Amino acid sequence: MKTKLIAPSLLSADFGNLQRDIEMLNNSQADWLHVDVMDGRFVPNISFGFPVMKTIQQHAKKFVDVHLMIVEPEKYVEEFINMGADLVSVHYEACTHLHRTINFIQDKGAKAGVVLNPSTPVLMLEDIIAEVDLVLLMSVNPGFGGQKFIENTYKKIAETKDLILSNNSTALIQIDGGVNLDNAAKLFEAGADVLVAGNAVFSSENPEKTIELLKI
Repeated sequence: MKTKLIAPSLLSADFGNLQRDIEMLNNSQADWLHVDVMDGRFVPNISFGFPVMKTIQQHAKKFVDVHLMIVEPEKYVEEFINMGADLVSVHYEACTHLHRTINFIQDKGAKAGVVLNPSTPVLMLEDIIAEVDLVLLMSVNPGFGGQKFIENTYKKIAETKDLILSNNSTALIQIDGGVNLDNAAKLFEAGADVLVAGNAVFSSENPEKTIELLKI
C-alpha cells in the first residue's frame, strides 16, 4: 500500500495564534507537523528556535518532523529530540560527518532524514541511503515559503526511488516546496510518500478541507 502523508509546515502558521493552528492540525487529517528551523547562515532567512519548539511540544499531538536548515546541525539535534522531535532531517550540504550525525539522531531515539537542495544530485546519497529513514527533496531553494515548484523534482523522485530499491532501503521520500492542490496527486503518483505543504494549507479558506484534498 502506498503511503500518502501530509505534513503541514508551521512556518506558514499564524505565530500570534500558534496554539490555535496546532490544535487545528491535531483535529485535521494531517499526519505530521513539519517544523522548519532556519539560522540565517545556511539559508538567507531566520525562522525560529527552541522557545517556539517548546510551544509546539506542549500542544502537538501528532508526529513532529523537524527540518534543520542550519550549519553544524549536529550541535543541536539532541536538544530538538529532547523537545519532542520524532524525526530530525539534516542537509547533506551542511553535514561534514553525515553518517555520524544520522546514527546519532537514531541513537537518541528519533528517526533520521537527509535533505537535498535542488541542485544536489541524488547519487550523493548512495553511501547513506540504507541508513536513513527519510529523504527530503527540496522542490524550491530553501529559505522562504511560497516559492514556485521546481519541475526537475519529478526526475529526482524517480532517481531516489531507484536508489532506495536497489539498496533495500526503507526510507520514505518527502517533498518540500511549492506543494499545492495542483501537483500533490502527481507527486504521490511519482513516488513521494510525504508532502510538506505550508502556504497551500494556511492560506486557504478552509485549511482542514485543503489537507483532506491534498491526500486524494
